[in-house]
Amino acid sequence: MPPGITTLAADAPTLSAANTGFMLICSALVMLMTPALAFFYGGMVRVKSTLNMLMMSFISLGIVTILWVLYGFSLAFGTDSGSLIGWSSDFVGLSGIGITELWPGYTIPVYVFAVFQLMFAIITPALISGALADRVKFTAWALFIALWATVVYFPVAHWVWGTGGWLFEMGVIDFAGGTAVHINAGAAALGVILVIGKRIGFKKDPMRPHSLPLVMLGAGLLWFGWFGFNAGSWLGNDDGVGAVMFVNTQVATAAAMLAWLAYEKIRHGAFTTLGAASGAVAGLVAITPAGGSCSPLGAIAIGAIAGLLCAMAVGLKYKFGYDDSLDVIGVHLVGGVVGSLLVGFFATGGVQSTAKGLFYGGGLEQLGKQAIGVFAVLAYSLVVSALLAFVIDKTMGMRVSEDVEVAGIDQAEHAETAYDFSGAGGGAGSRRTPTDALPVVENKKVDA
Repeated sequence: MPPGITTLAADAPTLSAANTGFMLICSALVMLMTPALAFFYGGMVRVKSTLNMLMMSFISLGIVTILWVLYGFSLAFGTDSGSLIGWSSDFVGLSGIGITELWPGYTIPVYVFAVFQLMFAIITPALISGALADRVKFTAWALFIALWATVVYFPVAHWVWGTGGWLFEMGVIDFAGGTAVHINAGAAALGVILVIGKRIGFKKDPMRPHSLPLVMLGAGLLWFGWFGFNAGSWLGNDDGVGAVMFVNTQVATAAAMLAWLAYEKIRHGAFTTLGAASGAVAGLVAITPAGGSCSPLGAIAIGAIAGLLCAMAVGLKYKFGYDDSLDVIGVHLVGGVVGSLLVGFFATGGVQSTAKGLFYGGGLEQLGKQAIGVFAVLAYSLVVSALLAFVIDKTMGMRVSEDVEVAGIDQAEHAETAYDFSGAGGGAGSRRTPTDALPVVENKKVDA
């Protein structure tokens, strides 16, 4: 994603209505991704946790929006300080920005750039929530979002995309968020679950998705919104780079889905809808950092590699004993690492920048830069996220009680249930009880 750059006055761009409209549409598409993520995650949990899972994503729209306006945009994209953080008083409250003021070096207003970046800031903490399903207090989660966005996401966004940020200045390529979004969120998820522990019944009780149609709906909407996420990250559509990113997003996602399904068929003997949805998301994650630097053939390779490796990675939680409820680590962390590192192999030097990967005669230089970016963000997010979770857990408690977790977090935390089974199929003379109306999975009624 290109940050602001300074141009000579003679070369100063003018407002482009076309690019401005394009970026507003892209911003709306990225906003849609957070409710889409809520559907995707919500269908993957058991009935008794559906609303909580939806709300853990949805609340980010409220919390992060306010923080972004108050100080987040300034921290992420303000004037650099020590290559680690930004700050510009004009960005505080978005109060010192003229309505026609352009983002330096581009043809869109600062307001448009700010709202586009806001949508990235919103979805990133929401991604973490999938690892914590069934067991986290909603108030503790809301506090965690506010703290994590402030001390992790805003600084990392500056490192990667802000003018003067140390990873940006080093030449690390992250077109739309492989490090700042996906590795950041995946590492944070690992840090938190190491602190709060496993769900009751992990590896013992069946914890199957309660609504695969909801999962597929969420995946489809994510795929749709991701075009704004990726193609919009060039901040305009004048030179064709955004169009290449759009194409690469589609083909990498398709390749990843097919690779995941092929692995699943060989390994488990079936092509599952959950595998198709998860494979598509893995491809979207992997192409996010790389799609602006590779060709469509390279995008196919990146997607296929990510689909295969992410499909293999989701089983690691059973081997190593960490309870990543909805495979945030297996898909977002692994997918982000794969996509970011593969820039060092597949960058052609002819799209986003002149940097070339190993397969195009560039040697190991770019791969080294990508590795530094990957592991710096991973380590920082992992450690700080674990510390935040530890402090919250020791002060207000991060987990719900055992009784609440077993009975269902929806009723305890939200005083609601996702589905009303009390009248299902019943009339005035029906003898059916509410539990008779529950769907059956593996000859057992799902948890209400």
